[in-house]
Formats: sequence, C-alpha cells, structure tokens
Amino acid sequence: MTVQHWVFGYGSLIWRVDFPYLEQQRATLHGWARRFWQGSHDHRGTPEAPGRVLTLVRERNAACVGMAYRVDDAVFAHLDYREKNGYARMALDVELAESAERVPSVVYVADEHNAAFLGPAPLDAIACHIQRSSGPSGRNADYLLELDAALRAMGVEDGHVRELARRVSMREAEARQPMTRPVTRCVSR
Repeated sequence: MTVQHWVFGYGSLIWRVDFPYLEQQRATLHGWARRFWQGSHDHRGTPEAPGRVLTLVRERNAACVGMAYRVDDAVFAHLDYREKNGYARMALDVELAESAERVPSVVYVADEHNAAFLGPAPLDAIACHIQRSSGPSGRNADYLLELDAALRAMGVEDGHVRELARRVSMREAEARQPMTRPVTRCVSR
C-alpha cells in the first residue's frame, strides 16, 4: 500500500516542480520565514564558491506562503537527493488555502548546525553573493528571480525575497550599461 504525505515547498519547489504529485495547493507555514542563509555547494554554487539559497528560520508572527503537494512515498528518494546539501526533513503543520485545514507536512529545513549554513548578512552582501554565484543548476540570480516571479504570480509579498530580487536586478542592469557611471561594487565581508 502506498502512503501519501504532504510536502511543503517554499523555494524552488514552488517554481521547479520536477516530481509527480497527486494534488497541489497553496499553503501557509506559520511561525517561519524564508531567508537566503543556506549555502549551495551542489546546485547554485560549488564547494569552492557556494551560492546562497533558501532555508526557513523561526520567526514569531511570520507566515511563509508556499505550495503543498500531496505525494506518494516514492517521491522522497528524489527529494532527499535534491535537498541533500544540509537539509533535513521536518514534520511541520501547514495550513491549506482551500480548506484552511492544518495538515502535517514534510518540510526540508537547513538549520544553523549544518556545514553549509552561511547565516545572516546585510542585504547588499547577500545580493552580491547571489549575483556572482553559479553552479551545476545555473546562476544563483536565476534561482532568486524565478522565485520572486513565482511569488508575485501567486500574489505573495515576501519582503526578504522582493528586496533581494530588486537589488540583484539593479546590479545586473547596471552591469549591462555602458560605463557612464560606476557600477555598484560588491564588497566581500
């Protein structure tokens, strides 16, 4: 007998769904916030130059809106591999948008105790890091901009993601301009 679970996606699992699912619903995870605090050695960076990807951090009164997928057990082999760089499965309740029902869900979270955790930094430093990083899955900036576009399409306002997308987009636009003015420089920290 196949067992079914809900999986909550808050980052690339929103816009890059590469696994079969039985049902998809918008969902909210209360008490957690999206942050670009996790290093990516395997997708959006390399071991020598990790990119920055999302994780969740506990934050009072926060509400992280994403997508919940009802899946069969067989999907976890793929998801565990995809989320292998520091992420662990957590069982957290999410609120489904259609019914307002809270259901247990598997959520991949990379906490501060994993070796790839980068932690907080000023937004300009994070934006620079994202802009200059790239890995086997592509440019780190594309990960951020795809997520921002997906959240906006869902009508979700995430200040952290939106502000980083604005800063990265501005830096990329400046880099494409003729050198009539100085490009905002990234400063290593």
